[in-house]
Amino acid sequence: MVALKPLHDVATIKRVVVSTYQSVSGAGRDAMDELWAQTKGKYVPGQEVEPKKFTKEIAFNCIPHIDVFMEDGSTKEEWKMVAETKKMLDPRIKVTATCVRVPVFVGHSESVNIEFEKPITADEAREILREAPGCLVIDKREPGGYITPQEAAGEDATYISRIREDATVENGLNMWVVSDNLRKGAALNAVQIAEVLINRKLLKKAA
Repeated sequence: MVALKPLHDVATIKRVVVSTYQSVSGAGRDAMDELWAQTKGKYVPGQEVEPKKFTKEIAFNCIPHIDVFMEDGSTKEEWKMVAETKKMLDPRIKVTATCVRVPVFVGHSESVNIEFEKPITADEAREILREAPGCLVIDKREPGGYITPQEAAGEDATYISRIREDATVENGLNMWVVSDNLRKGAALNAVQIAEVLINRKLLKKAA
């Protein structure tokens, strides 16, 4: 949402296709412990760890399943992405999502394909996002000229990389988005919401 909102304000988003690569910390401390134990078990014979928190082994693996399955075949996490985009951004936006759990301790990543109503170039999107609050564009078209979840861990910003035009649709862009899910996805959000409530005099500061 942090990366989409400034682009939507300028060019109006019609449709979003997103694949998420979500770290195990999104599933809690037990999930992080399971990844760590399974990783060690790969190198120490006799110390293999059976999946408990996840449906399959998460170490050195990717699991295309977060939360429970729904009747239409999507998971609840995928449904939430659709519902929250419509609620927070615009109910007219069409969204389809695939959510994958990956063997990363902290930091969620997304591959995002966006179709707009109005023309917008990659250069224009890059400049818009550079000026947007909470966004940090790291987008050099060279090896290493992008952000990974390891680098985003412990940071507050939402990082955007790999911004490029999609020639297969009219007014289309692709981009790579990464942030620390424990900070921007949870703790920082709570603080920022409280600050807004205080600034709007809807919540009083503690004495």
